[in-house]
Amino acid sequence: MRNNYVYILIAFAVIYAIRVLPLTLIRKPLRSRFLRSFLYYVPYVTLAVMTFPAIVEATMLPAAGIAALAVGIIAALLGGSLITVAGACCAAVFLIELIFR
Repeated sequence: MRNNYVYILIAFAVIYAIRVLPLTLIRKPLRSRFLRSFLYYVPYVTLAVMTFPAIVEATMLPAAGIAALAVGIIAALLGGSLITVAGACCAAVFLIELIFR
């Protein structure tokens, strides 16, 4: 028989250790440019790793997700607002699934 409280306690300990260890081990300001730049980009990479597969797999056709990703990148690079980029991505998915389904 599995005890869910043990699993919750282990998850709590791991998450707590991950959050507390950097605070206790790193007390001085970081002087390494490489380490500072690495830590600067970690949130962006984490967000990209979670978001890009979800974009491709959220549609019925993976090609529609890839097309929406490309359209979104192009619209964002051209200076489109969030609403414009989201609308363009939705339109791309709608058209691709309409044509190829």
